[in-house]
Amino acid sequence: MTDLLEVRGLRKAYGDRVVLRDISLTVRQHDVVCLIGSSGSGKSTLLRCLNLLETIDDGTIGFDGREISDPLVDPREVRREIGMVFQAYNLFPHLTVLENCVLAQVKVHGVPRREARERALDLLGRFGLAEKAAAHPDALSGGQQQRVALVRALCTRPRLLLLDEITAALDPELVGEVLAMVRAEAAAGMTMVLATHEMAFAREVATSVCFLDGGRILEQAPPAELFTAPREERTRAFLSRVL
Repeated sequence: MTDLLEVRGLRKAYGDRVVLRDISLTVRQHDVVCLIGSSGSGKSTLLRCLNLLETIDDGTIGFDGREISDPLVDPREVRREIGMVFQAYNLFPHLTVLENCVLAQVKVHGVPRREARERALDLLGRFGLAEKAAAHPDALSGGQQQRVALVRALCTRPRLLLLDEITAALDPELVGEVLAMVRAEAAAGMTMVLATHEMAFAREVATSVCFLDGGRILEQAPPAELFTAPREERTRAFLSRVL
């Protein structure tokens, strides 16, 4: 498998507060990399840097062989290939579910509207949301809204999907339906980097797990190794609290 994403020496600070320091990470095609760690450890900021929603202070981010952290790179072009789903669903409340899924395809990717509608309806149907196509977001449950947000991202056919704590705001009974959708995409070969508190899910789906602490990747290993025999004392302390 070839490397799709390569991060080297990434540093991010807000004034005097350093939130990411010396982050290095390689993601190959079809990898599912889970970021775990306490709140404030830097997981969400790292994802926002990867999608160029935040500028970095040092280091490089490479995507498919080119440096996308170069200030001359147009972030909009990068986001044609890197999709992101947030903890807050960020759906447009005045648009129907279908139109939410069509808009970016047409406006950003130049897909003909008819083709965009067909693609959206196909994905909505695949994930049990076909009957919600004409509904507005406020008529949906939180789990349904998050699944629509996932469909919207998938409609643009990203080569890399970033997921930022997408189940954190959901009631426990709704978490499973969203994770099932992510699980299906992982099985289909989607390359993903996701921040999550769902340790059982990370153990099942991830090809690699990164434990972040104090803005650093303190430990990275396959899930079977990291969850059963972590090397770092800080990792062991974290896992003893959450498992």
